[in-house]
Amino acid sequence: MTGIVRRSFDSADETRPFADGKGRLDLLSTDKGAVGRAVFEPGWKWSEHVKPLAGTDSCQAAHTGYVVSGRLHVVMDDGEETEFGEGDFMQVAPGHDAWVLGDEPCVALDWVGFGDYAKSS
Repeated sequence: MTGIVRRSFDSADETRPFADGKGRLDLLSTDKGAVGRAVFEPGWKWSEHVKPLAGTDSCQAAHTGYVVSGRLHVVMDDGEETEFGEGDFMQVAPGHDAWVLGDEPCVALDWVGFGDYAKSS
C-alpha cells in the first residue's frame, strides 16, 4: 500500500447503469473496500430503477455517505422517513426505498453500501 492514493470517479473501475437511464453508480475498488459515487437522475426511485436488479422488496444495503448535490427522500420499511440534501452526512440502515426530489440530479458518495449495489442478483 502506498502512502497516498489519488483516484477519479470519472475513471471508475466499474460503472453500473440504473434502469431507464435514470443514473449510474461509479465504483472504485480500494484495499479498504469499494467506494461509490451515485448519480441519481430526476425521476429516479430505488423501487423502480434498482429493485429489478437487486431482486429484493426494499434496498438491503447499509449506506454511510455524503450528499454532494441534489435532494433524496428515504423511507424505511417501518415508515420512518427523512430527506437528505447537499452537504448532508447520511447513515441509512438496510430496508428502505428512496427517490430524488426535484429536477436536479442527486449525487452521493458512499463508503459502505455500494459494493454490491445495483448489481444483478
